[in-house]
Amino acid sequence: MELQGKTAIITGASSGFGREFAVLCAAEGMNLVLADLDVAGLAATSDLVAATGVGILTVPTNVAKPEQVEALAEQTWERFGGGHLLFNNAGVAAAGPVWSATLEDWKWVLDVNLMGVVHGIRSFVPRMIAQGGPAHVVNTASVAGLVSPPGMSVYCVSKHAVVTLSECLYHDLRLAGTQIGVSVLCPGFVKTGIAESHRNRPAELRATNPMAPVYGEKIRQIIEASSITARDIAEQTIAAVIEDRFYIVTHPESDCGVSARLNGILQRDAPKMPQIA
Repeated sequence: MELQGKTAIITGASSGFGREFAVLCAAEGMNLVLADLDVAGLAATSDLVAATGVGILTVPTNVAKPEQVEALAEQTWERFGGGHLLFNNAGVAAAGPVWSATLEDWKWVLDVNLMGVVHGIRSFVPRMIAQGGPAHVVNTASVAGLVSPPGMSVYCVSKHAVVTLSECLYHDLRLAGTQIGVSVLCPGFVKTGIAESHRNRPAELRATNPMAPVYGEKIRQIIEASSITARDIAEQTIAAVIEDRFYIVTHPESDCGVSARLNGILQRDAPKMPQIA
């Protein structure tokens, strides 16, 4: 896919992967549509890429709200006349054993991680089909969408759903004869702000798993120990888009866990404890 002069739409653009996607897409000469709940972070990302001279549109957006994602698409087409590279990237995390996860945990995480992707597909893909020509959709999942580690049930369910949603989208677009590619991003632990995602959690959904602090601290320690950066992940992702690769598994050591899970299914065995890098 040729990126120069095209338009990239990035949700979760205020930090982490989203910010690095913006930097790399701007370096490729792409117009940018930056969306996030974090208005200050959104402005910081915009300032970071402003010197490149590309067109930039910032739109405060809650991806859990379909009407806001639809408005994002409308503004994209109004400003740039089209959209070519969609990053359904916004994400949040909740931790703790499945039996003590609250209904509020489930609603918050699924509304953002899964329904945010659904809303992005529903609002942007029909427009991409109508405009014709090459385009691409990148859905941010996780290696937790390929294996099932303990203490991350709500998050894992949301990311497994994004993986299968992406696979179905790929098949549907092929059957429809479009030139729209799909990739699903499945990183392991990386130094991003995902562990602090509760800062944007709606007040009405504050009731969380009582074991969240214990499990969350373990996850934070693993994230801090990671030597892989958000920029590393973004570079792998842009390369995959250009090469039209579907699965973007950024941590090769994750392959062992994925393979063990698949073998267990084929052998009708009980699930083995996965290792996530």
